[in-house]
Amino acid sequence: MAEHTYKFDVKMTCSGCSGAVTRVLDKAQKSGEVNEFTVTLDTQEVIVKTPKPYDEILEKIKKTGKEVCISSNHR
Repeated sequence: MAEHTYKFDVKMTCSGCSGAVTRVLDKAQKSGEVNEFTVTLDTQEVIVKTPKPYDEILEKIKKTGKEVCISSNHR
């Protein structure tokens, strides 16, 4: 299965917000759904490398309750 790199703009205002996203993606990484990820509070960006479809990863991030701005630049 091919690996994809997706960029999400996630509204995160504090370390608690970024921590919630990190926990969800860490769990997904341990289960093999995510290969690698970076959560950056300063730029409110989340980069995810995964074999999974964009929509599956988007739903995981949305489950944190954080607002995700949909952009057309997912690769």
